[in-house]
Amino acid sequence: MVTVDQLTPPGVDVRLAARAHRSVEPLHSHHYFSPELDEHLAATGLRPGRMTYFAGRAAPMGAVSPGVVTATFYNFAPGLVARHVPRCWTLASPEAVVAARFASARASLTRLLGDTPTADVVELGDLLAEACTVLTPEARPLYAGHADLEWPTDPVTRLWHAVTLLREHRGDGHLMALQLHGLTGLEALVTHTVTGRGFTVEAAQRTRGWSPEEWAGAVQRLTARGLLDEQGLTEDGVARRAAVEEATDMLSVQPFEHLGVERTERVVQLAKNMARTVVAAGAYPAGVLAGGSR
Repeated sequence: MVTVDQLTPPGVDVRLAARAHRSVEPLHSHHYFSPELDEHLAATGLRPGRMTYFAGRAAPMGAVSPGVVTATFYNFAPGLVARHVPRCWTLASPEAVVAARFASARASLTRLLGDTPTADVVELGDLLAEACTVLTPEARPLYAGHADLEWPTDPVTRLWHAVTLLREHRGDGHLMALQLHGLTGLEALVTHTVTGRGFTVEAAQRTRGWSPEEWAGAVQRLTARGLLDEQGLTEDGVARRAAVEEATDMLSVQPFEHLGVERTERVVQLAKNMARTVVAAGAYPAGVLAGGSR
């Protein structure tokens, strides 16, 4: 397995960059649980629920096939994706979905942040927009689709777009890391759930579309490979997950390496304050996350 020490250039503070990514993540991911997402995207003709999620996140790539969505989203059951894609594109154009998604993100962040000073929103948006200037699209299809969109002009939507670009760029890199270390989408989901830091098992199966039988089959395969046992992740399993996270961190260090330590620490400070406000306002429903958002 490849380690972060083997891949990281000297002097790059990978762990600070990873902390910055984790700090800004809730400013994006809360949106998938917000009522505004269904409200705005259903107004385009989409069906509420899974369809608004799949279409909303995929729309920047155009009217893509279910195979493309399954590949780029990685840990969703193909059958679940196929129930909504490509039908979604017969109900609403990707362009209409993109516009509605921006509007819904702005509405949800405005509701949740409440009295957060506009100056902080502008400052964080400026910092993250600058961080995005060094991102490149090679082998990053979800990021590339979003990067082709025109930047919003209002501060709240601009902040959300910057966070989204960073998130999808990091996410595409995470899939490279999972492939490098031999974990399929379902296996990645099972091993992450076992850590107690992500979805509960019930929420993972329900939201990702995997049946109990498919989940049990993945557990059996991981057990046979020595990555799981009755207590959870084995020593080898823990090492495999750690290697995936280290490779992900290395592949997403560039934007905060560009900002430097002082500005990255300011990103962490601003984003953590906003994330606490978002979470305290009830952005995530009970019973979904076992130990916080990823």
